[in-house]
Amino acid sequence: MAISFRSLRPFLLVGGLAVCVCSASAAVTQRAVVARIPPTYPELARRMHVSGKVVLLVTIQPDGKVSGTKVESGHALLAPAAQDAVSRWRFAPGPEVSESEIDINFTPDGR
Repeated sequence: MAISFRSLRPFLLVGGLAVCVCSASAAVTQRAVVARIPPTYPELARRMHVSGKVVLLVTIQPDGKVSGTKVESGHALLAPAAQDAVSRWRFAPGPEVSESEIDINFTPDGR
């Protein structure tokens, strides 16, 4: 069973004591996607038969617009297409800036 680094990031083990190192600037939450733009499969990646998942950490403003994306994992040929698409997504409005982890799957058959 794999545990993502993102889920372990808020905790720091110090002598067997778990200490929360939480960021006050953005809450990690799941906000509803209002408008989703599908990513364009990069032609070079298609020709090279590259597929897989790109995991992005997305910063969402209170109005639902994406203000930043950071690649957590994924193939270098696929990551820019995922970032481009997700940066144009719109989320449900919220009370504060938040972060969300988004998985984008690239498959040669488009599913």
